[in-house]
Amino acid sequence: MEVKIGLAQLPREIVIDARENAEDIIAQLRDALTQDGGLLTLTDEKGRRVIVTAARIGYLELGQEHARPVGFGTLA
Repeated sequence: MEVKIGLAQLPREIVIDARENAEDIIAQLRDALTQDGGLLTLTDEKGRRVIVTAARIGYLELGQEHARPVGFGTLA
């Protein structure tokens, strides 16, 4: 799922293809915002982690759960 994270006072957003589903991401964000100094941690499709201070998050945009593949190839 594509996730875009807009951070306060930064002109660019962070874009990640996260493993988690929308409900899990929303729950993690909610938990991070309630904690003092909370961190939002997401893992992308390649296993890399993105850690963002929750207090700096301006917005979070969630894309489609399962994007359609583009191009030629076999479908599993």
